[in-house]
Amino acid sequence: MRTLLRSSLPIAATFFLSIGIVSAQKDPPPPPRPGAPTTETPRAYRVKDLLGTKVSLKGDLAIGTVDDVVISDAGAVEYLIVANDGKLVTVPWAAAKFDFEKRTATLSITEDQYKVIPTYTVREYPTFFEPAYRGRVYGWYGLNPRPWLPFR
Repeated sequence: MRTLLRSSLPIAATFFLSIGIVSAQKDPPPPPRPGAPTTETPRAYRVKDLLGTKVSLKGDLAIGTVDDVVISDAGAVEYLIVANDGKLVTVPWAAAKFDFEKRTATLSITEDQYKVIPTYTVREYPTFFEPAYRGRVYGWYGLNPRPWLPFR
């Protein structure tokens, strides 16, 4: 019996040691739930990082560059102003999908949709926050304007 215990001791020690090592390894954390807050710190981008960003439509059709950014008096970023050959176009912020590292933005509308959007020049800026204009601009991109929140 003593011989059996002595010969089993190294096997038992190895077994319990391996169980301890396996149980000490932690399972990877579960993936975050969709819409759940993340613990990652957001990266900050400055307006001057956006100016000059190349803007294109679906299919990589270049339509211009970001010339300006319109911010409401409540501090919300509302529009991008896209410039191309002296003509300007108002684009709702929500309509642009940015790749900040590549300095590109893509609008998810077609070339035909883009052709019907009116342009203007620096001499004739629209009244950006006039309700009818906001509704038309957002409608061109298939979006609804977010509720108007005046500065308080």
